[in-house]
Amino acid sequence: MRIKLTFDPVEGHLKLPVAYNHIIQSFIYRHIGKLADKLHDGGYRYGKRSYKLFTFSRMRATEIKYNRDDRTLTFSGKIWIYIASLKNDLLESLTLTMVKNEIFELKGQPVRIASIEVDMPVEYRAPMLIKMMSPVTVYSTLMTPDSRKKTYFYTPWEDEFSELVIDNLVRKFKALTSDEPPDVSSAYIKPIRVDKHDLVITRFKGYLIKGWKGIYELNLPPPYFEIAYNTGIGSKNSQGFGMFRIVGTHDDGK
Repeated sequence: MRIKLTFDPVEGHLKLPVAYNHIIQSFIYRHIGKLADKLHDGGYRYGKRSYKLFTFSRMRATEIKYNRDDRTLTFSGKIWIYIASLKNDLLESLTLTMVKNEIFELKGQPVRIASIEVDMPVEYRAPMLIKMMSPVTVYSTLMTPDSRKKTYFYTPWEDEFSELVIDNLVRKFKALTSDEPPDVSSAYIKPIRVDKHDLVITRFKGYLIKGWKGIYELNLPPPYFEIAYNTGIGSKNSQGFGMFRIVGTHDDGK
């Protein structure tokens, strides 16, 4: 399930740091009631990993101005963001809070809810072309020769990028159910229209993250597509990474 939240900044504009993902994540947690405690306490687990099963897009607006001096973004006019979750109760709780209160704060600035729209379900026909609504990030934690941990972020052209995206979806499937996971031998994601300008380098609470925008071809068994579409692909989905939309079929990209 997906919703689109549209805001009106009460003061005419909204000013946020360039790395604003943690502000949006905190906003979601604050307004989903008791569900926030469940997610904070671990979410849905498989092995040592925990999955929150929600994601969100980058914020869009009628006008966005980058302020170089203090590395902030000023959003003016209508402001909107998409939020997705595999668990409808999360979005239902968030929507109910929005309807009841109307005015909220983002980084101490009042915003008024202008509208809440529910996205229609999509028909999946593999493979499909997807466009990232927030960057997809894929990484491994490696050990250096002097025994220090190092985070390595993969590019879309490395084999490990597709392998780890698929592996993430399998682990989410196992966190949700004890059913036998569908075969993924033919599953993949590959870049179609992606170049160096699609690299996004940002931070989340001080930690550096590298992700990629662009258009990709995605081929998944249907159960995995539902998970990918509603929770995001790659890592750090609940921090605002890995959300995408359908832009066409395989033939459209040829």
